[in-house]
Amino acid sequence: MNDPQRNERPEPDELLVEIADYVDGYTSVSDEAIDTARLVLLDSIACALLALRHPPCRRLLGPIVAGTVVPVGARVPGTDYELDPVKGAFDIGTCIRWLDFNDTWLAAEWGHPSDNLGAILAVTDHLSRRRAGTGTEPFTVADVLQAAIKAHEIQGVLALDNCFNEVGLDHVLLVRIASAAVATHLLGGNRDQIRDAVSQAFLDGGALRTYRHAPNTGPRKSWAAGDATSRGVRLALMTLAGEPGYPAPLSTPAWGFHDVAFRHRPVVLAQPLGSYVMENILFKIAFPAEFHGQTAVEAALSLHPEVHDRIDEIDSVVIHTQLSAVRIIDKRGPLHNPADRDHCLQYMTAVALLHGELTAEHYEDRFAIDPRLDMLRDRTVVFEDPGYSRDYLDPTKRSIPNAVQVSFTDGTSTLIHEVHYPLGHRRRRREARPLLHAKLEHAIETHYAAGQRDDILSAFSDHEALDALPVHEFMALLALSKSR
Repeated sequence: MNDPQRNERPEPDELLVEIADYVDGYTSVSDEAIDTARLVLLDSIACALLALRHPPCRRLLGPIVAGTVVPVGARVPGTDYELDPVKGAFDIGTCIRWLDFNDTWLAAEWGHPSDNLGAILAVTDHLSRRRAGTGTEPFTVADVLQAAIKAHEIQGVLALDNCFNEVGLDHVLLVRIASAAVATHLLGGNRDQIRDAVSQAFLDGGALRTYRHAPNTGPRKSWAAGDATSRGVRLALMTLAGEPGYPAPLSTPAWGFHDVAFRHRPVVLAQPLGSYVMENILFKIAFPAEFHGQTAVEAALSLHPEVHDRIDEIDSVVIHTQLSAVRIIDKRGPLHNPADRDHCLQYMTAVALLHGELTAEHYEDRFAIDPRLDMLRDRTVVFEDPGYSRDYLDPTKRSIPNAVQVSFTDGTSTLIHEVHYPLGHRRRRREARPLLHAKLEHAIETHYAAGQRDDILSAFSDHEALDALPVHEFMALLALSKSR
């Protein structure tokens, strides 16, 4: 342990060194990881385009000062904006995250590693446009996939054994760390500079989870990751401009992250960094809902044909779930906005039972006023199943189980419908693949003219051509015509 009274620079914290060595020296050769990264890219673009249908998201986008023009700026998919890479990362990350519909990682900590694509796409688009203008080789989509694998791995492995939510910190801390590391590398930084940028990311501390929980749940949870990935880009740019890092932002007694923010516990890597997280990432395919409740919704959808004509006869809805769902989305009392509703296990299950589907629109006020939803919520009881909690943390399973049973006032009940693995789980990847492509097609069908829509779908259909596509050409495909 460092002595705070001795003004001697310590050796860099080992965690900083491990992250920097990995980002600077690793290239994935895992076909599964690279193939899954393509699906992540496709899925993230779909999520971003779907988010643009929502005015509260759109109003956050664009230059901070209206009318600002950034030469060779970063494009924001589905818009005509060309922004500096910091604001570009915010806008892209916010769109990807807005609907709670992008990929997910569940462990001791939770999160959405594709949030980091805000930084990755903004930086590589901006730099590729500059390089193309000078005859230098631009980044390709293959470079984006490798960067995504690294960002996923940093965020996900840090989440395996480090429970930041337990001390009230939001998981977007991990987005900032991963984005700072990967963005520094993409900008041309060396190992030392990657380490310095990550040290700055830890020195920023962590955002409070207040905005994700009752009674304060609100839309900040939809742009917090965009803010984090853009901050990662800002720290990377500062580092490349000569801003020095700090050797021991975690371990310094009294003033370091461990003592100040993590209750004197060390932040550790549970395993060596590679491509494990990308290979095991979870996709949200059927409905936008907090992931710990996805299998509960799937179970409720299966029960819908049996109960939708007997809603008034329902005596109770019993949900057995994992501890993480109890901590995050077991919510009673008034739900004040869409952000409140998509983090309420009872509300999501009630919608599925009542309507036989769950879409982003079901979280809006005009749907939520249906008195049957609150009636069902009031009659829903949530229990933790210890076996489910163990399976959730078991690295050989990584399941997210839920079971739902409905009982009626006449004493009859449905069978217990149990789902262990959601549709987007690695064990159901083959089943999910065509649905991910359908998700993209749905996202673009009303957003682009027919010719541009066909160009985008064609680009995603040929893997070799997609991987070789320069990033600035890929982003031009996704931009509205004004900026193409």
